[in-house]
Amino acid sequence: MTLLRCFCFLSILCCCNSKPNTEAIHVSVLRGPSAIAFAHWMEKTPVIDGKPLFVQIIDSPDLMQAALIKGEADIAVLPMISAANLYNKGIRYHLAGCPIWGTLYLAGKNEKNISSGNKAVLHIFGTGTTPDILTRHYLWQHKLDYTLNYSFTTAQEIMQGILAGKIDHAVLGEPFLNIALRKDSTLNILADLNRPDSASSGFAQTAILYAPTLEKNRKTIDSLLTLSCRFAVEQPELAIQILEKENIFVPGMLTPESIKRCKIDYKTASEAQENILRFLQLIKQYEPKALGGKMPDEKFYK
Repeated sequence: MTLLRCFCFLSILCCCNSKPNTEAIHVSVLRGPSAIAFAHWMEKTPVIDGKPLFVQIIDSPDLMQAALIKGEADIAVLPMISAANLYNKGIRYHLAGCPIWGTLYLAGKNEKNISSGNKAVLHIFGTGTTPDILTRHYLWQHKLDYTLNYSFTTAQEIMQGILAGKIDHAVLGEPFLNIALRKDSTLNILADLNRPDSASSGFAQTAILYAPTLEKNRKTIDSLLTLSCRFAVEQPELAIQILEKENIFVPGMLTPESIKRCKIDYKTASEAQENILRFLQLIKQYEPKALGGKMPDEKFYK
């Protein structure tokens, strides 16, 4: 083999063995109802500009905030309150839209106290967060007189308290509501806390953010998000199988009914702007510091 022919052979060999571009677009999603909307992406990884979208489950809002501050997430799914707060702190991700319109419900072992005027104890979690604010607003709106108890700090603790017979009335979100309903036949859903009025589809409680570097891919991202949310709604059994296979939810935590109660429906920031604004104004009314003390400006919605 001549020197030239050997060189050409080695060049071809190197090209054939070169590693493909494995750079990924990192999608950070909080463990919980938000993950349901991304089951389709976990099963059939989407690709944007040759880069796969890798979904990573984040276990707490604090870890999510750290990832965004460090710029470690290209796309992130988190509470709308947190998205507005981070924006007001100068973390300049763009708002894509809202995929989840409410997972919070008032549950009780009987219905008499919700309308009889008797002052019952209502257990709630997350002081100053979305569950707390929407509960207080609902009680004010419907003139219901409950004593709020914050001694249980998480939804899981409240669920355990209900199942242990320590709690009669509580605010629960999915999937803990679903577990409690399955295990305690005396428990009922007494109120949907996610609707500002009967004609509304819900509160814009969840935000999807994306890094400025993905602005050119905005339409593609919106299209992929629409398909993924639609998949969860139209094929809930398959979505549950995927989520259980990925160890995001243990078997039995989710049912098609619980997915329906999450109100999954992707709306872009422009489509949902009025709803988002109304929701954030409500948050500011009850807990201004949750937003960083002010409403985000118009650029938040662009």
